[in-house]
Amino acid sequence: MHNVTGLSGNSTSPTNLHVIIKVCVVVPFFSIFLFCIVLMLYIFASNRHFMDSTRYILFAFMLVNDTLVMLSSVLLFLLAMGQSRFPIVFCAPLLFFSTASFLNTPLILATMSLERYVAIMYPLRCPPLWRSDRVWFILLCLWLISCVLPTVDFSIAGARPGVDVLSTPIYCNPVALNSSPVQILFKVSLNGLFFGTMAVIILYTYIKILLETKTMRQDRASVNKAMHTVLLHGFQLLLCLLAFTNPITEMLLLLNDYWLPSDIYFLTFFCFCLIPRFLSPLIYGWRDKSLRDHMRKVTFCCSYTLRTRGMLKPSRF
Repeated sequence: MHNVTGLSGNSTSPTNLHVIIKVCVVVPFFSIFLFCIVLMLYIFASNRHFMDSTRYILFAFMLVNDTLVMLSSVLLFLLAMGQSRFPIVFCAPLLFFSTASFLNTPLILATMSLERYVAIMYPLRCPPLWRSDRVWFILLCLWLISCVLPTVDFSIAGARPGVDVLSTPIYCNPVALNSSPVQILFKVSLNGLFFGTMAVIILYTYIKILLETKTMRQDRASVNKAMHTVLLHGFQLLLCLLAFTNPITEMLLLLNDYWLPSDIYFLTFFCFCLIPRFLSPLIYGWRDKSLRDHMRKVTFCCSYTLRTRGMLKPSRF
C-alpha cells in the first residue's frame, strides 16, 4: 500500500535472492492471516445469532475490510518485487481500492466504539439506526466516506508529461498518481484531520464509559468489558497510525550505509503495514469468549475429521 512506494526499482532482478526471501516471508504470513479470517467469517456465517448482533456485524465488516487491505498491499508488494509495469488505467483502480480500504479501518473502529457507547448509555432505548437490521446503512456510509479522499486526490492529479494513461507502462505505486505538491499537501492535511477526528471519537466514548462505571452499580462487569473494548479500539487505531511514521523511519534508517534501501522499505512495509493489520482483528476476535470457543470447536472438529479420514483410509497392500 503506502509502504510499497520504494520497493519497485530497487531490486536488481526478480530472481534475486533477497526478492525470493522477502516473498517467502510475506506470502506465508498472509496465508496464515487469511486462514484465521476465513475461519472467523465461517463461524459468523454458520451461527445465525452472531449476525443478529450489531457488534458482531461491525466486527465481521472489519474482518472483510482488513482482508481487502492486506490483499491489496500484498498484491502491490508482489508487483513491486516482480518489477511489473502497466498503464495507469489499470493501476489507478488498484491504488484507489487500496487507499479507500485503508481509510475505512479507523472509521470502523470509531463506529464500533460508538456502538459500545450506545449499548451502555441507552440499553433500553437503542436508536433504530443501530439495530442489527439497519446497521448496513451505516456501513454503506462508511464506504462512501472512505472513498472521498482517493476520489478528490485522483481528480486533482495533473497529467504527467510523456505519459499516456492508456498505453505508457509505469510502476504501480502511490508516487505514480501522487506527484504534485498540491496532492501531497491535501493528502497530509486530510489524513491528519481524518485520523484526529476518529481518535477524538474513541477517546470521548472511552471517557464517557469510564465515568459511567463510577455511577452504575448494576452490571458493572458489562460496563467494564465495554470500557476495555473501546480502549482496544484506541490501540488498534494507534496501530493504523504507524503506517504514517514510515517516511520518518525510512529517513532515519537510510542514514545507515550498511542497509540497502530496498531492505529498509521492506522492513517498514512488513512492520508498519502487515503486522498491525495482522494483529488488529486477531486480538479483538480472540478476546471475545463466545467467538474464541467457536474457533476452538471448529478447529478441533476439523483436526478430528482429518485424523479419522486418515485412519479409515484403505491400505494399498
